Amino acid sequence: MPVLNTQLSKKTFRVFTRAIYGSKFYFRLKSLDIMTRWLDPHPVHIDSLDSLQSLNLPPLVAQTLLRRGINRPEDAEAFLHPEKTPPAQFPEIQKAVDILQAAITKGVKVCVWGDFDVDGQTSTALLVQTLRALGANVIYYIPIRGKENHGVHIESLKPIIDNGAKLLLTCDTGITAHDAIDYANSRGVDVIVTDHHDLDRTSTTLSVNLPNASAIINPKLLPKDHLLANLAGVGVAYKLADALFANSTIQSPISNLDLLDLVALGLIADVALLKGETRSLAQKGIQALRNTNRIGLKMMAELAGAPLDTLTEETIGFTFAPRLNALGRLGDANPAVELLLTQDSARARVLAAQIEGLNMQRRMLTSQVYQAAEAQLKANPSLLEEPAIVLAHPGWPGGVVGIVANKLVDRYHKPAILLNESDDGIMRGSARSIEGLHITEAIATQKEILRGFGGHPMAAGMSFDANQLTEFRRGLGKAIEKQLGEMVYEEPTLQIDAWLGLQEIDISLAESLELLAPFGAGNPSLTLATRNVKMKSVSTIGKTKEHLRMNVEDENGNVQSILWWGGAGDELPDSSTSLRAGSTFDIAYSLRASTYRGQKQVTLQFEEFRVVEEKAIEVRESRLEIRDLRLQPLTLNLQPSTMIWAEGSDKAVGSSRLELHEADELSIYTTPPSPAELRKALETVKPKTVYVFAKTPAEEKPDDFLTHLAGLCKFVLNQRRGKTTIPELAAAMSARESSVQIGLEWLSATGQLSVSMEADEVTLSKETQEKNPYLQAELFVALRGILNETSAYRKYFATVTDLKIIFTS
Repeated sequence: MPVLNTQLSKKTFRVFTRAIYGSKFYFRLKSLDIMTRWLDPHPVHIDSLDSLQSLNLPPLVAQTLLRRGINRPEDAEAFLHPEKTPPAQFPEIQKAVDILQAAITKGVKVCVWGDFDVDGQTSTALLVQTLRALGANVIYYIPIRGKENHGVHIESLKPIIDNGAKLLLTCDTGITAHDAIDYANSRGVDVIVTDHHDLDRTSTTLSVNLPNASAIINPKLLPKDHLLANLAGVGVAYKLADALFANSTIQSPISNLDLLDLVALGLIADVALLKGETRSLAQKGIQALRNTNRIGLKMMAELAGAPLDTLTEETIGFTFAPRLNALGRLGDANPAVELLLTQDSARARVLAAQIEGLNMQRRMLTSQVYQAAEAQLKANPSLLEEPAIVLAHPGWPGGVVGIVANKLVDRYHKPAILLNESDDGIMRGSARSIEGLHITEAIATQKEILRGFGGHPMAAGMSFDANQLTEFRRGLGKAIEKQLGEMVYEEPTLQIDAWLGLQEIDISLAESLELLAPFGAGNPSLTLATRNVKMKSVSTIGKTKEHLRMNVEDENGNVQSILWWGGAGDELPDSSTSLRAGSTFDIAYSLRASTYRGQKQVTLQFEEFRVVEEKAIEVRESRLEIRDLRLQPLTLNLQPSTMIWAEGSDKAVGSSRLELHEADELSIYTTPPSPAELRKALETVKPKTVYVFAKTPAEEKPDDFLTHLAGLCKFVLNQRRGKTTIPELAAAMSARESSVQIGLEWLSATGQLSVSMEADEVTLSKETQEKNPYLQAELFVALRGILNETSAYRKYFATVTDLKIIFTS
């Protein structure tokens, strides 16, 4: 009887999944292919602690500051109270102020050109609000991702100039927009560039190649140790707005302080390095956001169930940022600026509801792409041996590949690039990096084969011809190895900041650690850990039961509740090993102070665990008998009790997946659409013998599939009062549930049908709604990918020589 024996843990993988066998809990582990070594806290010398004694800090706070290189009282004061740091300024900002003030005085039309991510949205809203308050004639434009991508584009700029714009003010973009800025100049339009992205440098001399703008404000032009060096786009925009207010003689209805809530949104969402004035602005902005007067943000917080009064940087990163980003990824981000600026509560509620819906669609697409990416890695493990994970698929929506790349970085501790191959034979993708690797510089080394690229140290976008994928992967790998040397191959580690007993965790400790907030890039939250605990209980929480609440108990009977966000969300393979709840393990977590219904409380968030003592695990081989009857008619004498699984056009032959129940024999008449449906059927029927006929349904292309689904929806509307379920529709079409879900979202995006989904329940209505062609395009690509995967799986099912491979994989 094998025994699981590991003293190491695996970062960010799904550790616990609740399964019940009789009255006992079991927790299943994935294969431990990537291990994390835990590092004990660095020792702090007593003399070092004495250096900060005058500040009277809690011990753990003082130790953390010292471990992070802050050992002088004045530096500690500046870190803990960044609001006291005198603000810095861009040396050339006055030129931009003079141009804008002249435009305001003359009534010249100003166009603020932004970007579709949260940094770009907030930058645009901030500058538009400022210019309106100072009396400017201002319009704004954010590129539509599905049509033109990042940057300033001549084809979109031309009509804006044709309609009278005489001054172009960019934010969070523009530093490499040479052609567009030259075009604007040729039309007699002045251009001011505010941006924070990397400068354009020639590949040979690395000299800076700046656009021909009237004024350029970019922290990349400052020394690396400058207080403003780490600002994101919204921070640059704020410094310009601040200078405009300081130089204006107009009585403005707002001040620079009214803009800080937008600054916090953009800085945290863009994962700006929280050092220098960036940290100061983030801290002030979070406080302003807790008391914001923006109706749109209040509506969005209400729909998301996120109280503003206790908001932290985590609320921004995990609640506001994904929702606002969903607009840019799956639709048109221009309404986000309206949401941030509107004073109309009815309009704000409509916009917030649209954003909430798009965010749900974003999560669905992200889940589909992530599962497909993991499937590629499982099928070809050698891809994980490369310096960077580079994956491509024609069915991946471009709007979510960056999110999935980030998830892969978190899981595998390697830079990741996900690419979508479009019908024109061009690969377009997003990259996410690891600490210490400037991913944009690495990508730039492949400039000769790229159609375009841009970004900053931790993220980038690029495009190239699909036939260059192998060359790109090889060249990128060499560039990364040159930057990092052997670092990319080092085992991942988890630095523990303090070992605590469960009895030491209380609100006083949590509140003391808030002195170190806001946490983020450059200032990570503390990783705390407790030794020798056991699992007492686990429950799922959240609207869709995607999170876990784990109660752990130490040797003295002390109990703490730990939240694992998204912990219930991953499906584990059948080969997972089961771990009895009686095992002893160490657990790592972060600690925050929060308020719930007016009561202060401690919140622990799961990070990782490692097994110390494990129970024996018995591994039993499957006794399933499989009889291969493919290509044979269903004419043999099956027992009356045999369960026949048939779906779609074959439904009359047997029972759909919804009608299956326990039986000793299962006949698979219709080929399943995926391993997930096969696994569920086997878990439901629990057969001893399986007869495999595997008739393959007619293959449906996306247009045919959507027509079929639309016909079913019409039936549901007319005969079922609009009520159905995802599994019911999937069974009727012999399809994957994911393809049905995406198909329904596509029909909704056409504007001809209203679709409401709550878990598996579906409600349809004939109410028309606004079309979203950009979301339609993303969903269509995703649907095509899933249908292609279904077709490939069924072909494999029909031709594989040994069926045991199908039933054990």
